[in-house]
Amino acid sequence: MLITLNNGIKMPQLGLGVWRVEEGQQVVTAVKTALEVGYRHIDTAAIYKNEEGVGEAIRQSGVPREEIFLTTKVWNADQGYDATIQALEESLRKLGTDYVDLYLVHWPVPERDLYVDTYKALEKLLEDGRVRSIGVSNFNIHHLERLLSETTIKPVVNQVECHPRLVQHELRAFCEQHDIRLEAWSPLMQGGDILDNEVILKLAQQYDKTAAQVIIRWHLQMGNIVIPKSITPSRIEENFNVFDFELTSDEIAAITALNQDKRVGPDPDTMNVF
Repeated sequence: MLITLNNGIKMPQLGLGVWRVEEGQQVVTAVKTALEVGYRHIDTAAIYKNEEGVGEAIRQSGVPREEIFLTTKVWNADQGYDATIQALEESLRKLGTDYVDLYLVHWPVPERDLYVDTYKALEKLLEDGRVRSIGVSNFNIHHLERLLSETTIKPVVNQVECHPRLVQHELRAFCEQHDIRLEAWSPLMQGGDILDNEVILKLAQQYDKTAAQVIIRWHLQMGNIVIPKSITPSRIEENFNVFDFELTSDEIAAITALNQDKRVGPDPDTMNVF
C-alpha cells in the first residue's frame, strides 16, 4: 500500500524497522526476509549501527535499489549544518548507496538547539540529490512550528512513538493540517500491555489474526505509516499479512479509545542523549 507524500513521492505505508537489530547476520537475515516477503520499505538510523548490514541485505536480495524505500536518520551528536552533511555521507558509505529515499532529524535535542540548522542541511542534501525526501522524528508541535517558520521545505513525515496507548491526537491533527504524514515507531508498544488487551484480543479472534496484526491494521486505517520491528522470519511475514481484512469504523474507534497518552520511550522535550 503506497501513500503519496507532500513532495509527490510515493512511500510504502508498511515497512520494517531495524532498531536494536544487531549488525551482521541478524540484520542481514531480517532485511532479506522482509524483502522476500514483499516489504519495500526499510527504516534504519546511524545510531542503530546496522547500516552496513542493511545495505548488504539489499544487495544480496536481488531487489533493485530503486524499488526499495530506504530511510536513515542523523544522530544527535552529528547535529549542526556541516556535521549533518558529513553524517549523511558516512551513512551512504555504510549503506552502499548513493542516495536515501528519506533522511530524518532523529530527535530535536533541545539542549543543543541545533535542529533548525540540521534541517537546513537536509534541505541542501535534498537540493543536491543525495536524498529524495526529508523529514523529522520525535518532534512535538512547538518544534514543528519553529521549523515551519524558519526553514523552506516542509517535512514529509514526523516519525514518533505511536500505538493504541499513545494515539497522539493533537500532534496528529497538527500534522494533518500541514500535510505532514505521521509515522509510528514502537507501533506495538514494545514492553507495554497492549498485545494482551481484551479489546485487541477479541478482534484478533474475530478476524483469525494475531493481536499484532490487528494493531498494525489499525495503524494503516488511521493513516499512519508503520514500521514494526522483528528479527523472527515468521513474525516478519505475519506483520506483513494485514491486507486481507479490514476493521470497521466502530472497531477503529474502540482501539483508539484505549489511549492513555502513555509513552514507553523518551519525551522529545527532555531527551538530550548524544
